[in-house]
Amino acid sequence: YDFERELNPFVELGGFLFTFIGDGAPGTGKTTLIQMIAGLVNGYCQVAGYPFAYENFGVDQISSYQGKSGQNCRQFINNVLNPRVIGFGTIDDIDQVAARRSDDRASAGQQEITGVLMDAFAGAGTVVRGNCSFGMFSNYPENVDDALRQRAGARWLVDGPQTRDDYIDIFVLLAGKNHKIPLGDHKLYAAQEIQRAVMEAYEEHEKPREDGLMKVYERYMKENGAPKSMADIGTYLHMIKEAEPRFTGRAIKNVTDAIKMRAMDIELPDEWFEKPEVFMHKGYDDKKAMIEELRGPFSMDMVMQEVNRYADSEFRYSDKSDDAAVTKMIRDTRLRDRAVREIEELKKKGLWNA
Repeated sequence: YDFERELNPFVELGGFLFTFIGDGAPGTGKTTLIQMIAGLVNGYCQVAGYPFAYENFGVDQISSYQGKSGQNCRQFINNVLNPRVIGFGTIDDIDQVAARRSDDRASAGQQEITGVLMDAFAGAGTVVRGNCSFGMFSNYPENVDDALRQRAGARWLVDGPQTRDDYIDIFVLLAGKNHKIPLGDHKLYAAQEIQRAVMEAYEEHEKPREDGLMKVYERYMKENGAPKSMADIGTYLHMIKEAEPRFTGRAIKNVTDAIKMRAMDIELPDEWFEKPEVFMHKGYDDKKAMIEELRGPFSMDMVMQEVNRYADSEFRYSDKSDDAAVTKMIRDTRLRDRAVREIEELKKKGLWNA
């Protein structure tokens, strides 16, 4: 980010992440991830001598006064958007803070917050300078309003440790060093190398992971074969839209932004950030030229991975929302059946006077 021009080369070239949503089960590390990102960015800002503003918007800022919740949220947005600072804003447990517009049990304050966030993240007056990002985090993203959730340019499934190696690594890390227990047959943290982890994560999306999208993918491959052109990709996107109506034009924009981001997912040399004059304090045009030299074109593999990654998340949210509704219906039916049985018992004993 260039403070004189109030621009960021990554906004112009593609690959700047303005909003994202992280979802996952409780205890998988979303709050830890927030702390790590804030700490990392703060470290870079200290080297460059830039002011860093971090702010979290939580349930304690929902007010019982008419309009006050919206004002609190607008102030939070303005503090992070301030073009004279590097900003990072988070909304932890966003499903509790912002309400679905169709939820008649939500408070007026929650509805105000939803409106402010939607306007701030992709409204008529939204200007992305590239000095800040906003992260939304939730255990239950299916409870977030569809239009607000689609304003998240990227989706991260924060699923915590998954493999045997992950569980060994996290246990060793959290257990500390006050012991003499041997490590055993294991290469510590090898599975956590960032480039390897990212590459494996991308490769997992060569094919879809959610059942609903897998059916669409298999039907597409059977009818058309492997995609080779832009028209083939458009056909696949249209088939996804037919299966999942939430896959709208905004979803396509988020997918294309993610593809551009992949092309810009370049390793910026560490020495650029060790001394500010090497890169951070250079002029905007110099910075842009240095970054442009490193970027490469995107490929068909990248396109399919990003389409599947984004569409998977939409199907996952739909499925979780449907599962929650079905579970509630089953529970209500069980309670109704139990009530009928207990009423019959009371009638037999002459204790039912309704």
